[in-house]
Amino acid sequence: MKIYYNPKLKILARQLRNNSTKSEIKLWTFLRRDQMYGYDFHRQKPIDEYIVDFFCNRLKLAIECDGYSHEVLEVYEKDELKTKRLNELGIEVLRFSDYQIMNDIDNVLRAIEDYIIQFENRHSI
Repeated sequence: MKIYYNPKLKILARQLRNNSTKSEIKLWTFLRRDQMYGYDFHRQKPIDEYIVDFFCNRLKLAIECDGYSHEVLEVYEKDELKTKRLNELGIEVLRFSDYQIMNDIDNVLRAIEDYIIQFENRHSI
């Protein structure tokens, strides 16, 4: 399935990159420059009508960093709609709280690595 880039969100995505949260900055230090098993991740990637925090096209994987506002019912419901739409586009979504990223980065990285290993096993020749 084709993943649609939304050019209307380009300016907002740039603003989000320039104003990253501490948890996004921390996780990015492990995802940038193909550090995660050689996979290329992008920050604040516009897809369809959404912007995902991190995205790897080869893995069809979006990673979201959820701050305290994501615990509010209205924001949680929007997150659910976003995840559902991304899944319809063939994109898997991993969500981590800011707390997990800031206080338990090893297990966050293990979860991402586990996804990659499972992905590679499903797509091996």
